[in-house]
Amino acid sequence: MTTAVADRTLNALDRCDRCGAQAYVRVVLESSGGELLFCGHHARAVEAKLKPLSSDWHDETGRLHEKAPVAVD
Repeated sequence: MTTAVADRTLNALDRCDRCGAQAYVRVVLESSGGELLFCGHHARAVEAKLKPLSSDWHDETGRLHEKAPVAVD
């Protein structure tokens, strides 16, 4: 795995490995370097068990509360 891949921002094409919803959390496993993607709900569900086993826990769930800009004509 390259650093560029691990550091990129998650987008709408990145899907949760558990349910298929948009992923907002990327987890890189310390043992294998494998990458897991989770929606906010499933990330919270596995965080206690998985975070100690990860080398990187990239959390973008704060984006869920951002408001999109509105164009005014």
